[in-house]
Amino acid sequence: MMKNYFSLVLLLIMFSHCTEEAKTIKTGLDVLIEDNFKLLEGKSVGIITNHTALDAKGKHLADILYESPKVSLKAIFAPEHGFRGSAEAGADIKDGVDKKTGLPVYSIYGKDKKPSPEILKDLELLVFDIQDIGARFYTYISTMGYCMEAAAENNLPFVVLDRPNPLGRKVEGAVLDTASYRSFVGMYPIPIQHGLTVGELAQMIKGENWMNSDLSKLELIVVPVENWKTDKFYADWPAPSPNIPDLETALIYPGTCLLEGTNISEGRGCDMPFLQMGAPWMNAAAVLKELQTCHIYGAVLDTIQFTPQAIPGKSTNPKYKDELCKGIVVRITDKQKFNGLNYALHFISIVSKLHPDEFIIKERWMNLLWGGPELSRTINEYRDVNILFVSYKKEKFMFSKKSEQYLLY
Repeated sequence: MMKNYFSLVLLLIMFSHCTEEAKTIKTGLDVLIEDNFKLLEGKSVGIITNHTALDAKGKHLADILYESPKVSLKAIFAPEHGFRGSAEAGADIKDGVDKKTGLPVYSIYGKDKKPSPEILKDLELLVFDIQDIGARFYTYISTMGYCMEAAAENNLPFVVLDRPNPLGRKVEGAVLDTASYRSFVGMYPIPIQHGLTVGELAQMIKGENWMNSDLSKLELIVVPVENWKTDKFYADWPAPSPNIPDLETALIYPGTCLLEGTNISEGRGCDMPFLQMGAPWMNAAAVLKELQTCHIYGAVLDTIQFTPQAIPGKSTNPKYKDELCKGIVVRITDKQKFNGLNYALHFISIVSKLHPDEFIIKERWMNLLWGGPELSRTINEYRDVNILFVSYKKEKFMFSKKSEQYLLY
């Protein structure tokens, strides 16, 4: 009886410690609040943000600053998916008014990708607070770069309220060739999975001068995260976009987002986007059999049938809408061992070989996502995708070495 009592006490202590440890992570917003807004005091402020800018109590940055007597919040700038994060990928974001604060909301996704001098003329400072997921083609970091450029051109300080990278420090994938493949889904010479927080990346964008305007004189201030262990996954977040509902999806996204460069459904219009993928013409059993020889660690793979549907705010016109697709579903069992890019490359390669007449690779779009023509070329020539891991190994190493000087954690 006594032994069971002590075991129970030990378990309670361990649980309490784990819970306490999770609660001690403070985002840049939490640190700003704790410091009583000293950094913004007396300033007319514009914020680049979306629904993810919540403090530890679940209150939004816009509401916090609007209610603070120390800060004069003047404008809100909305990225892809909109200020409230309810628009699907690629949807047109329009200017508007925030119903809660009555403040103007300016779209910086679409035709205008950065705030205009006219909008910025009455501001004294810009603040960026958006939860990223650590993938190059996730457009929030492109928006950040454009806004840093606007701040530099208009002599405004630029403040980044940092948040953890949910995927930690792991670096994966080819480095983007910016000379030929720079776009809004890839603006910087970084790997697909870059391993940096937005604050660290902002420092690197400035330090390496990756924008068209000179950023050397930009006053960049990063409010760092506190108590975050970079070797831990971070899932304490609101969904950063409609089709990334959880950490498991974020883990596979750097890989299966590449399916957007093919005629394979990446699962948009279904309950598990990016974790299930297929097509009406696919022989799912044959694909699974080949995948099981590819050493996909940390996940259980199975066949699945699904029918993409129009889902307002998530995907109104998904690939193979209302058509029965046969494919593969991925259930991640070990987050540390699973490599989303490794899985996706093998999956695409296998489908291309088993279905040479049906499979289509959209080369221009795939090259923009991959960062160069190597993946398209490898698939089209039916070569072993394992050579890609070898080819970008040196690139990853060189990027990691260069980024070391910008790390905050």
